[in-house]
Amino acid sequence: MSVHWPIIRSLLRNARRPMVVDDRRSYTGAEILIAAFHVASEIERRCSTEKVGLMLPTSAAFPIAALATWMLGRTVVPLNYLLKPEELDYVIDHCGTDYVLTAGPLLEAIGRTPVVRSLSLIEDIDFRAVPELRWPAVTSNDQLATLIYTSGTTGKPKGVMLTHGNLVANVLQGARGMRATANEVFLGVLPQFHCFGMTQLTLTPLTIGAKVVYTARFNPGKIFALAREHKATVFIGIPSMYGALVNAKGGKPEDFASMRLMVSGAEPLPDATFERFREKFNIEICEGFGMTELAPATNVSVPDSRRRHSVGKPLMWMEQRIVDPATERELPPNHEGELRLRGPNLMSGYYHREEDTRKAIDDQGYMRTGDIARIDEEGYLFITGRLKEMIIVGGENVFPREVEEILNQHPAVCASGVIGVRDDVRGEVIVGFVEPKEGVSIESDELRVWCRDRLAGYKCPREIHVVEALPRNPVGKILRKDLRQLLPAEEG
Repeated sequence: MSVHWPIIRSLLRNARRPMVVDDRRSYTGAEILIAAFHVASEIERRCSTEKVGLMLPTSAAFPIAALATWMLGRTVVPLNYLLKPEELDYVIDHCGTDYVLTAGPLLEAIGRTPVVRSLSLIEDIDFRAVPELRWPAVTSNDQLATLIYTSGTTGKPKGVMLTHGNLVANVLQGARGMRATANEVFLGVLPQFHCFGMTQLTLTPLTIGAKVVYTARFNPGKIFALAREHKATVFIGIPSMYGALVNAKGGKPEDFASMRLMVSGAEPLPDATFERFREKFNIEICEGFGMTELAPATNVSVPDSRRRHSVGKPLMWMEQRIVDPATERELPPNHEGELRLRGPNLMSGYYHREEDTRKAIDDQGYMRTGDIARIDEEGYLFITGRLKEMIIVGGENVFPREVEEILNQHPAVCASGVIGVRDDVRGEVIVGFVEPKEGVSIESDELRVWCRDRLAGYKCPREIHVVEALPRNPVGKILRKDLRQLLPAEEG
């Protein structure tokens, strides 16, 4: 199965219907397809490698360029334009592309140009000319469709190899899990260089014939306006976006009156955000789970079959199990251990990283997620924390998430992060970092009392540092690994 053929069929069925809307304009199915033929000709002229680098803002440009690449039988390499220059250079060199398709306004915004043999600006392509039609390539299930680089906690970015079969499987899994139909209107701002934005916000709506509305920059007022204007039914975001929406002035239930499903992913959704969002907009946020190595979606909760704090049941074709990481034995329901996942959406491996691939996938073909979780008797998955982030205080296991949940419930707290710091007596102690809400001040002593009233003693932070802003990645996820840099010199 080729990922592009179902999209082409969908575009032809909706040739005169608006299918994609971005910050510049609206595109019918026919316009998307014709534009893809133009871009395919540009790629064929300028790119001599099998890998094609795409560095584009969240917009119609990305699906047009990705479709063009697949029509040529080549591999899409989405480039994260928020990487440091040396990281971006590494990705371009490692994947082996000699070409990048980008956009002039984006280059101006980031203030640099990728170092590559050949570069095109999408706005320089003459889309008014007669397109050079071609028969789209027919690819196999196991042919490489995209190479997505993920930044780990250490070392160089790893290229996750996802095949056409992987992407098609996850599109179908996501559509079924979200119960999405051609009548949906998807709305989102997630970067398309991330797997979540590429698969569930781009490929899924285009494959099922749904309309999708993009905006390149997250702004709560813009999201409210677009949701009202287009009567959006599905919004896919991350916790920090939902936090900003609920804190924004002027937001009201009518803004999301048409919404059927609002999904949060990438990291746990704070209880305080969930409750305040429900109270303000009269809609419950549903959580999902996934990882780039699984294309990425594996679990999703939906409004009529959800359990608070659960990321839902596994999507169709997914197999999930909980394993004792020390013994590799599968654990019974409601026991915590490492989450392992297997399905047709599982990557074929890391590009030119065979040893890392062997470490990531166990002998039975399950992905070692590195997440600590439990599964109840009905198959609902509950994520507890990260195996590598577990803090051992006097022999007791503490996961950052449970402490952060308590800190986030304080009315003055916008967000928090927790790490373990070495201690001669207890092995490790907990240190917290808090970002206060705008215009609000908070004292560390007050926060420590707040925690002592709500947590077991060994789970309470010994220190809490109030900071102006927590370190975050490009999509707003808090980077716990960078919190250590905020410690006073004698502690770090």
